[in-house]
Amino acid sequence: MRPDVVVRGGTVVEAGWSGPADVVIAGGRVAALAAPGTAPPAPTVVDATGRLVMPGGVDPHCHVGFTSGDFTSLDDYRACTTAAVHGGTTTIVDFAIPRPGENPADVAYVQRAKAAEGLCDSALHACVVQWDDTVPEQLAGLVADGVPTVKMFTTYSGETMADEDTVLRTMKTLAALGGMVVIHCEADHIIGDAQQRGADAGRIGAPHMAATRPGLAETASVAEILAIAESVDAPVYFVHQSTAEAVELVAAARRRGVRAYSETVAHHLVLDDSAYRGDHPERFVCCPPLRPADQVRALGQHLFTGEVTTIGSDHCCYDTAQKESRSADVRAMPNGLPGVETRLPVIFSEYVVRRGLPVTRFVELTAANPARTNGLYPRKGTLLPGADADITIWDPSAHWRVTATALHMATDYTPYEGMHLTGRPTTVMVRGRIVIDNGTLTDPTPQGRHLKATLT
Repeated sequence: MRPDVVVRGGTVVEAGWSGPADVVIAGGRVAALAAPGTAPPAPTVVDATGRLVMPGGVDPHCHVGFTSGDFTSLDDYRACTTAAVHGGTTTIVDFAIPRPGENPADVAYVQRAKAAEGLCDSALHACVVQWDDTVPEQLAGLVADGVPTVKMFTTYSGETMADEDTVLRTMKTLAALGGMVVIHCEADHIIGDAQQRGADAGRIGAPHMAATRPGLAETASVAEILAIAESVDAPVYFVHQSTAEAVELVAAARRRGVRAYSETVAHHLVLDDSAYRGDHPERFVCCPPLRPADQVRALGQHLFTGEVTTIGSDHCCYDTAQKESRSADVRAMPNGLPGVETRLPVIFSEYVVRRGLPVTRFVELTAANPARTNGLYPRKGTLLPGADADITIWDPSAHWRVTATALHMATDYTPYEGMHLTGRPTTVMVRGRIVIDNGTLTDPTPQGRHLKATLT
């Protein structure tokens, strides 16, 4: 097959290696990596001189149009994926979380159908809240249809929290089917007590968010879920781990042979709880909350040790008005921060440029491992021949300042407002089509596909 596009002159960065190479693209896939200057002629040639040529980012943790309590986040697939590609991400993994009275499979199939609205591809986590006799059949159907990962919560009692028996049954059933539980771990009873003490003392508003969800609640829940997974020999993936202690519990279990994985998210790696003492504490309310600066540094060290598996965004696109409307009581506030567009630039600048994280490790954490753990590799997360030609061409020396007005997320703020960053995407390709050129959206055509995942 004759090439359609050649990306030449850049440094290709994979999870395990980097070096000068030209990328040959045909039929929307990577056809070859060629020695510089040896690629065959193509109708479109992209000059990547002085740039890093990386697999498009895979964001393992996005909430699109997510309803929790009285609030629904403000983006749809088109808006979320438009922001994603501007930030160098070319695959998102969304969640299909049932409301009371809904069943997991129905909600997943409704959410899956929205993928076609996106500018890039997406996969999906289903969700189980309560066990009943229909759940095994639903899980079997979902895994067969390419949705092998299932979100669960150990908090949010009365809404999405699953009890220990439901977690165990779901893990055991999924393990037999080739699936995996993806879990939010915070011990609800510890949080409930902390919140009640805060309310009794008149300290339950956004400035006091960190005290209402202590780190101990996270480590206690992680330890319990690891014990359940170990008892039934099931894999488990922990989302948005916010403390080094939580990551270390998972790493210790992995050394015992438990198939356990740690995800961190950009805001827990870069921001700290001083944000709750600023002018807009409500804008930083998320679960788990931002932690003290020394804990943020300790968590970040595990990007270097190899104990962290993936970095996501935990993107929840609420705006300031939604946040402010319940800021006097964090128990009623919408939790979550917008971040699908800023995940890659913030981590690249803070960790690759300023702290010396190898750029190959950056690709591993933000593209290759998210694809692997979600059953999308090697179709996504790599530029090896046969992979989809999802490519982010990165200017590693670009200096810029983050402002909400210059971003593309469906909100009026960013938690990184005013930060000075180094490095950003200049050209982004989705399956060989240039969608971002010189930082500008050039192809707004919806071309998203739902990706069927298969865990190995």
